[in-house]
Amino acid sequence: MTNARWDRLVLASAIGALSLAGSGGVALAQGHGKDKGHDQQQDDQSQPDQQAQKKQKQQQQQQQQQQQQADKQQQRKQRQADQQAAQQDRQHQQQAAQQERQHQQEAAQQDRQNQRQRAVEAQQGAQQDRQRQHQQAVDDQQAAQRDGQRQHQQVISAQQAAESQRQQERLHQQQATEAQRIHDQQAAEAAHVDTRQANRQARLSEARQQQLITEQQQRSSRYAVLLQERQQRAEQLAADLRAQKRLNQYQFQQAYINRLREQQQLVEQARYYNYHQDPYFYSAPNYRYSYGGRYYETNQYGVDTLRQSLNSGYEEGYQAGQADRQDGWRADYRNSYAYQDANYGYNGMYVNQTDYNYYFRQGFQRGYQDGYNSRSQYGQIVNGKYQLLGSLLSTLLNLTTLR
Repeated sequence: MTNARWDRLVLASAIGALSLAGSGGVALAQGHGKDKGHDQQQDDQSQPDQQAQKKQKQQQQQQQQQQQQADKQQQRKQRQADQQAAQQDRQHQQQAAQQERQHQQEAAQQDRQNQRQRAVEAQQGAQQDRQRQHQQAVDDQQAAQRDGQRQHQQVISAQQAAESQRQQERLHQQQATEAQRIHDQQAAEAAHVDTRQANRQARLSEARQQQLITEQQQRSSRYAVLLQERQQRAEQLAADLRAQKRLNQYQFQQAYINRLREQQQLVEQARYYNYHQDPYFYSAPNYRYSYGGRYYETNQYGVDTLRQSLNSGYEEGYQAGQADRQDGWRADYRNSYAYQDANYGYNGMYVNQTDYNYYFRQGFQRGYQDGYNSRSQYGQIVNGKYQLLGSLLSTLLNLTTLR
């Protein structure tokens, strides 16, 4: 409460006390006069006094009323002042609260702005880190690629050097084998001449000749039918190769099938063949060969057919191995149709088909290994054709001279 308000309250209290003291004194004097028993005269003399007192009392009452009204007015003013002061206090408090809220809002907004700024900075930092990591990954990848290229180049260089070395070795080997082949050929020709001379001296009987011709005719007929059946099987396998996307092996097989078709035409013309003019059918056997635990006899013409089967098998196997390697296919010579068929080069003459198939597969297996591995371990190129080494061919045939 302010000092002015306090002073007004003290003044009002003092005025009220004086009013009460005046009216109490008058009442006491009146009571005292009654106790003394003044006479009428005194009463008459006191009337003016009473009137004066009454008037004074009225004045006092008026003063009291005025004072009360003044006090009420003063109280109303005081209340109004208090109300105004309280209202001002409330306004001040509201203003202070509003300012505090505004300050808090500004502080909160500032905090949010700071948080957003920190989030943006963190995002930018993370993005920069990702960019640095991506750039580092790109650099590492490029470095790895360069290393891979260098290593690949080194591998190529090493392969080229190894291939050059292998070519030199093959060249030396071919030269040596060619010399051996010439020697073996000369020896074989000499033996062949001797054999022919011996065959002219050892001629088969007419009955045996006719028996061999009949067997040959039956064998040629069966073989012609077999070739037709094998072509259907080849077409099915060709579809499998296309599905496996083995383009090189597919092309090899198609070429093999085309050669079989040409071979079939020659076999079909066998019915017009003059067997009686063929020396095979009147020449006596002079060689023995064996496989699978059994022995067989034939003459020089049969031996030449068996040699042909080995060389044909080697050449076809070499091309099949190359095709699988170029297709990136696993090595498996048994999966080749040419190995399964094993009839290329066979015209149905001089030896049984099973004998020809056996030796063809022996040559094919070794040719496939050389072709798949790009080497010449078992054979060589003679006049543009792949052939088995002469020494290996003799070992595989394992011929025994009968006389």
